[in-house]
Order: sequence, then C-alpha cells, then structure tokens
Amino acid sequence: MNEEIKANPSEAVTHEGQLAAENMATGVEEVPNVDIEGDYEASKAYSVSDVDRSSAGEVAAESATASKFEISQPEETTSQAQPTGNPNEFLDMAKGVNPRAGEGNASSDDLIDKAIEMGKPGK
Repeated sequence: MNEEIKANPSEAVTHEGQLAAENMATGVEEVPNVDIEGDYEASKAYSVSDVDRSSAGEVAAESATASKFEISQPEETTSQAQPTGNPNEFLDMAKGVNPRAGEGNASSDDLIDKAIEMGKPGK
C-alpha cells in the first residue's frame, strides 16, 4: 500500500523540515511515496539473525543459558499442624518471634495477659 506524503510547511517541526515541505509543495523536490506494508515486511528480515536461522543458533542459546551448577530436584514434604486448643502454646510461639517482649515499661506479655483476662466470659 503506497501512501503519498502530504507536505505541509506549517506542520514541520524543524527548519529543515519546513524547507523540504515548501520544496515539495512547489514541485522543486519530488514527494516520496511510502510503502508501509512493504517496509514492514522488509524489516522482518532484520529481526532474525543469520545464526538464528540455522541450528547453530539453538546450540548457542542452550550453551549461553545452561546452568554452570548442579541443580537438585526439590523433595516434596508435607507437614500438618495439629490443633491443641491451648492458648499457652500460641504465647510461647509469640515469644519465639519477639524474644525481647518482656523488656520495657509495658511488656507485650502483660498486654496479652490483660487481653486474655478481658476476653474471659462471665466476669
């Protein structure tokens, strides 16, 4: 699909573009025809290298991306936590996450104990 460029000097961004558009409008320069589809098809030839067109490209890609270290296969493990219903186990786990919980003015253990006492029904 050939398209003709419509040269408009007022739309030119640069001075050289304005001069070229004026020359095309007056007939001093020939207005180029642009074959967009043909140019696009021709550009596809440049998107693939000669190495990639042969089997050497596949070999080169494999050697470039091959791991230099031995990779072990992961082993599948399963674990299941058994519910105990004992809140002290949760408190022990929380202490394991924050070992300095008892330091300072109001320790988080005190806050947890207060929250547990407030949460008991019947008082």
